[in-house]
Amino acid sequence: MCGIAGIVGLETERLIGPMLESVEHRGRDDQGVWVSEPIDASGRRACLGHRRLAIIDTSPGGHEPMLSHDGRYVLTFNGEIYNYRELREQLRALGHEFQTESDAEVLLAAISEWGWDAVGHFNGMFAFAVWDNKERTLTLVRDHVGIKPLYYSFIGNTFIFGSEIKAILATKLVKPELNPEALHQFLTFLWSPDPNTLFADVKTVPPGHLLHFHNDELTLKQWWDVSFNTIEEGKNEAWWRERVLDTLDRVVKMEMVADVPLGSFLSGGIDSSGIVAMMDRHSNGRRISTYTVGIESEDLRYDIIPDDVRWARRVNEQLQTDYHEIMLKPSVAELLPKLVYHMEEPPIDMAIPSYLISSAARETLTVMLSGMGGDEVFAGYPRQMAMQIASAFDPVPNLLRRPLMKTVAGVLPGGLPGKLTAPLRNAKKFARSAALDFEDRYLGYGTYFTNEMKRRLYSDEWRARTSQYDPYATHRAYFARAAEAAPLNQLLYVDLKTFLPCLNLLTTDKTSMAANLEVRVPFLNREMIEMAARMPPQLKLRGLKRKYVLKRALESVLPADVVWRKKAGFGAPIRSWLRGALRPMIGDLLSEEAVKRRGIFRPKEVRRVVDANLSGREDYNLQVFQLLGLELWHQTFIDK
Repeated sequence: MCGIAGIVGLETERLIGPMLESVEHRGRDDQGVWVSEPIDASGRRACLGHRRLAIIDTSPGGHEPMLSHDGRYVLTFNGEIYNYRELREQLRALGHEFQTESDAEVLLAAISEWGWDAVGHFNGMFAFAVWDNKERTLTLVRDHVGIKPLYYSFIGNTFIFGSEIKAILATKLVKPELNPEALHQFLTFLWSPDPNTLFADVKTVPPGHLLHFHNDELTLKQWWDVSFNTIEEGKNEAWWRERVLDTLDRVVKMEMVADVPLGSFLSGGIDSSGIVAMMDRHSNGRRISTYTVGIESEDLRYDIIPDDVRWARRVNEQLQTDYHEIMLKPSVAELLPKLVYHMEEPPIDMAIPSYLISSAARETLTVMLSGMGGDEVFAGYPRQMAMQIASAFDPVPNLLRRPLMKTVAGVLPGGLPGKLTAPLRNAKKFARSAALDFEDRYLGYGTYFTNEMKRRLYSDEWRARTSQYDPYATHRAYFARAAEAAPLNQLLYVDLKTFLPCLNLLTTDKTSMAANLEVRVPFLNREMIEMAARMPPQLKLRGLKRKYVLKRALESVLPADVVWRKKAGFGAPIRSWLRGALRPMIGDLLSEEAVKRRGIFRPKEVRRVVDANLSGREDYNLQVFQLLGLELWHQTFIDK
């Protein structure tokens, strides 16, 4: 895995150094720079830079930027092409010769042979840039679901890109300013949908897209999308169980290809446990290194996440891995600013354990496999089950349904400690959205600050600046694109396009690469996604059993109690920390004076949210953490 950066403009050689220095943590094995001849009368040049974390072909032959054999294409590449060996044999049969064992060389040969249709041949995770010396065109490419990030900015007559926003800011050509639309979305969801970022002049290349920059014009083209149009009916459950197990086995084996030490995260949940079980089949007798993070019982008093440790130990008993267990005891007040810097946006709760476990794993390993994506592919989230339950209320007229659910939500407490913490909190959230129509109901389950809450929260200036934006517009556009699919598949499609790349995958990439660690996600392999898309939806969510067919498939390789255990989210005990280690920081950064000085929110409303959360009247823990992270983001990137 690597860090890439580049620029089309003036003084490129002076600017590329600070850009690469800003992403040094993404690759410490090598650095490379390539600069073109002048491309126009103004003297602009194309410049590509690369920071290397050597994974496949660790020899100097894998050095980048890399030129195609005919010198036409120049590549800087972040990621892995898992099927590069098969592609190399196809290309050899077509007359191509190879001098290295790297997937980057195969990527260049494929583009030379097939043009941009080559991207459809790639099965992997990647973000890369190619300069075409003949057409004088820069092309940015991002993988099918956005496993690897890629940002760009077009300012004046200068085009800049990088694996991280820091690379773009390092040029000092882009002034860091808050994007009002992205803020409006971020407060709603805890993240903003692609292509927005919190920075006004920085965009993402959306997942599954190519971006061409030619003659100062940008052209965006989609090269991949998941389709639910071909559901394979007529196959029984046993056939699908075998298909799921065979596909998981194949993609895990595919993603174990590396010339460096490799292991896996192990939460004791069905996804990571299934991956470790498949890795064990292909380890040639070597014990798989696994890493688990646990949470102290006292920190779980206010939280809804159970401790994973006992389940991870249970899986380890069966598979006999090289097991490493880490208890989550961070100096969170000191760690949070560091995470804001690496995330380039306010972090969510999972960022903290993700960074800490990545840092620990990096002491012995370079590549880790993760169970990320199993919920999006096989319907594992509670909100998907809640949608099914709430549909039972649909026959009740709105005039009765909505007042009833509003009353129920109003009387339930939100954040009190004790055994009923999770059931009461979830019941309250369910009641708030259950009475709404299909799309609004699902969007409601993912909403943190509602439009009404934001209206009260904003200062007069920022209420006016955000009034024109609909934070749900991107989601509704994806619902429209999947309108002909079954209801459950509509939900999976929207999550695959929004929640997955913009929150989960971004957090995984930024926190692992901060530790110089590569993380691979077999459940998001193209083969797995496309197979699951052809599956009847009732096999994913059967009654109240989430990920039903995946669990049935893995009964043959994992203990039954692990397979059917209660789902546990991968997060941190934010609720406990906000009442303990982070409370002084809240008092400082969210004080009336600090909020007033920032000018975005009303101090009294921020205080009301904080107080309602501390009292237990409402579960505003993630909202308070969000406001805290937003102030740290301003201090890090805007105030400097």
